[in-house]
Amino acid sequence: MVQSAILGFPRMGVNRDLKKATEAYWGGKVSQTDLLAEAKRLRLAHWKIQKDAGVNIIPSNDFALYDQVLCHIQDFGAVPERYSSSNLDTVDEYFAMGRGHQKGGVDVPSLEMVKWFDSNYHYVKPTFQDNQTFKLTSNPKAVVEYNEAKEAGIDTRPVLVGPVSFLHLGKADRGQTVDPIDLLDKLLPVYEELLVQLKAAGAETVQIDEPVLVFDLPAKSKAAFKPAYEKFASLGDKIPKLVFTTYFGDIVHNLDALPKDIYGVHVDLVRNPEQLETVLGAIGPNAIFSAGVVDGRNIWKTNLKRAIETAETAIQRLGKDRVIVATSSSLLHTPHTLASEKKLDPEIADWFSFACEKATEISVIAKAVTDGPANVREALEANAKSMQARATSTRTNNPAVKDRQAKITGEDYNRKSEFPVRIDQQQKKLKLPLFPTTTIGSFPQTKEIRLHRSKLTKGEISIAEYDRFIEKEIEDNVKIQDELDLDVYVHGEPERNDMVQFFGERFDGYAFTTHAWVQSYGSRCVRPPIIVGDISRPAPMTVKESKYAVSVAKKPMKGMLTGPVTCLRWSFPRDDVHQSVQAEQLALALRDEVVDLEKAGIDVIQVDEPALREGLPLRAGEERTKYLDWAVKAFRLSTSGVEDATQIHSHFCYSEFQDFFYAIAALDADVLSIENSKSDCKLLKVFVDEAYPRHIGPGVYDIHSPRVPSEQEIKDRIEEMLQYLKPEQLWIDPDCGLKTRQWKETKEALTNMVNAAKYFRAKYTK
Repeated sequence: MVQSAILGFPRMGVNRDLKKATEAYWGGKVSQTDLLAEAKRLRLAHWKIQKDAGVNIIPSNDFALYDQVLCHIQDFGAVPERYSSSNLDTVDEYFAMGRGHQKGGVDVPSLEMVKWFDSNYHYVKPTFQDNQTFKLTSNPKAVVEYNEAKEAGIDTRPVLVGPVSFLHLGKADRGQTVDPIDLLDKLLPVYEELLVQLKAAGAETVQIDEPVLVFDLPAKSKAAFKPAYEKFASLGDKIPKLVFTTYFGDIVHNLDALPKDIYGVHVDLVRNPEQLETVLGAIGPNAIFSAGVVDGRNIWKTNLKRAIETAETAIQRLGKDRVIVATSSSLLHTPHTLASEKKLDPEIADWFSFACEKATEISVIAKAVTDGPANVREALEANAKSMQARATSTRTNNPAVKDRQAKITGEDYNRKSEFPVRIDQQQKKLKLPLFPTTTIGSFPQTKEIRLHRSKLTKGEISIAEYDRFIEKEIEDNVKIQDELDLDVYVHGEPERNDMVQFFGERFDGYAFTTHAWVQSYGSRCVRPPIIVGDISRPAPMTVKESKYAVSVAKKPMKGMLTGPVTCLRWSFPRDDVHQSVQAEQLALALRDEVVDLEKAGIDVIQVDEPALREGLPLRAGEERTKYLDWAVKAFRLSTSGVEDATQIHSHFCYSEFQDFFYAIAALDADVLSIENSKSDCKLLKVFVDEAYPRHIGPGVYDIHSPRVPSEQEIKDRIEEMLQYLKPEQLWIDPDCGLKTRQWKETKEALTNMVNAAKYFRAKYTK
């Protein structure tokens, strides 16, 4: 029979239960015992959902209180000494690495956090020492959770991040020189010990994730697979059978690194269906093939007919007993259940499938290819009806949008003058000092703000009452910036729920959910809007609040917009239209907003593109070149309608863009702000090497942590930046927006930041 498998399940729960529990623990409102009990409840509930859906292979150890890679760091004894020596208990040490810790005499920043491949999920980067050692913890999480499921009567397949991916995705700690992949011989015994324990507990198979095989790997990393998996193979029946799991790309270019004596291989046939035949021809003569045919990254219903045809192709080559039908990747990237969406238009809701529904889809596909389509005829007929309804719906097509796209000219992508002319006019208008200070856009979203937004949604207050509240919040934000003595203000975005959702709600062509939350990092959840049709802007979106902010501010005020690529990437995009078409539509809508902001007296406009790097194809080549071409054009199209004296900013977080810097420069933004505080200024060298001519604001402190950096710490960072950048280029700002922080820590951190900037201003001003 053909089995069904899920590679991972969302952690947060149907009502963001894990988010609420962890944040309550951090706030001292619940005990650690209560937190761990809630985590266990969620795990059991999620295993039961999958079992009840008819899924044969259910994952365990895919759950994490913060991040799955961080769990491995702790379980493998790879905790940097600055945390392990702080005398924190296991749970608090874990959270300290994820979000920093600053209480009880312990003051440590968090580890670096970066995007998980090209998704919007963030993982904690393993950080290694020159004298690194590894030691398996006494109660490995994978074993504990396998036993937990077993006691509940559910047999699971434990999930591990594979040794090559764990090392390749890590880095040497600051001041260290070790190449992480050179630590493989030290790490493998820990994996062996863990696998032996899992076998002793009863695990027959283990999902071992090696997604880095989709990359263009350095020779040493690629060569590491052979000794690692030969070592595992030599252990024979002492360890479970291993299912070597890849996703988010094809592995054809790395087939020579695929382990030969591996029990099973999983590939992503949603992202790269064309690799099917080649991989089938490359796996061992007895290997199991896991076909990722249900999308783990998007919310559209699976085309069951197409998925069944793909599975049948594998069955014809291998036989039913050697094929598993599975999700393309973990369902971590999808919302929990469509059943929570009571307000969705039924026509549109019929097109969607969330994690719980995808579990049922997997089960249906497995039954169809095992027992024949007649056994699931009703499900297949309903699915075909949904596919047809979406394809023919008038809601997906807007002729006016298509007509406007057809009329775009080359001049629409260019500012009126080059940067030297623009910056001269901007300085005359803005009169900014050396080392100007600003923030990235958002200020803390207080409980009162969320309460008023909820009341408006429920109809408990009028729009006029809500607007008066927002104006008061803006006034308060401006007063705080007056007191802090920042140089370029923001209105703080009190009216905005999320940097993409807010705009999506004001575009035509989007659909919205009420409970479709997806984990971004730690306890941070987002509710991505869904692009269902052609996109346009029916009316101004931010002009009212920005114009009011200007009226109460003494200094320049930034208008804040989310860029076209980020609006696309942080939504669930259409899968029936190329993403370049969707980005161009978004750019035209945002262009109208940029021009309207300028007309309203906004002299500085920030168009954020934090997802530009995230969308970069994982391998170099033609696909990446094409992506960068349309992504850069989309940004320029959105920002090039203004006069020279209007200053265009853009922000990038977690943007390791050294290998495509030419595209960052091609955006032609007057000022870039970038995440920098946890990357040891490694990004800045490229600005020197490429002789970048425009202005830059490398972040001086990490906003994802409640920890407050000292003034001296920020001075040290600025001093380091000045080794790479000219004083006249340098802006001083945090790493990212301050929405998730509390006001007390925000004011303290910004005070230290402004004081540090003033120190250098005095030092360099003649």
